[in-house]
Amino acid sequence: MKKQYDFSKSIRNPYIRKAKQQVTIRLDKETVDYFKTLAAGSGIPYQNLINLYLRECASGKKRLKLDWAA
Repeated sequence: MKKQYDFSKSIRNPYIRKAKQQVTIRLDKETVDYFKTLAAGSGIPYQNLINLYLRECASGKKRLKLDWAA
């Protein structure tokens, strides 16, 4: 192995997708269980399913309608 490498002429991987940002989010157990059940049936990891669902909500500009009792 060389002591030093020259990366001055390197290029970024053109095939890499956008990097994901790691976040901590608190979800109730029933929600996580729901996505884990979906994941088991589809073969997609549950974190990816949650991300796909949230991406769909964001791209469709879905708004949560809360009807709090007065």
